[in-house]
Amino acid sequence: MQGFFRSYLSVYRPLIQALNELLRPYELSYSLWQVMLYLHEHAQASLVEISNYYGIEKPGVTRRVQRLEELGYLICVPGSDRREKSLALTAQGERIYAECRAQITALETRVTAGIAPGPLEQIVAVFPQLLANLK
Repeated sequence: MQGFFRSYLSVYRPLIQALNELLRPYELSYSLWQVMLYLHEHAQASLVEISNYYGIEKPGVTRRVQRLEELGYLICVPGSDRREKSLALTAQGERIYAECRAQITALETRVTAGIAPGPLEQIVAVFPQLLANLK
């Protein structure tokens, strides 16, 4: 199917820009949000786990973690392996997560307005296969 990538990319960039604009008042960007989202869903994680999940090199995740620590949204917590940092959201990080999550849900609702649930569910179901094919 020709044009799939063009269509996808024509939506991707404006969506990331909208997310960055929404997150800016919290001194966040989409790349920082990804770390917060992962930690919210997993309670605690290591740099390696986050890096592997998103397919991002560890130094990139380290910079994101350092920035989130500076903002007070994330802390290092004792883990089972003292050689590896275990990370978790702070209470402030969880509060900011909840505020941002509500705004992101509102953005998603606005962006998908007028589209029937069936086609949206099909698109969501296709993305894991696309990712698997890329890997």
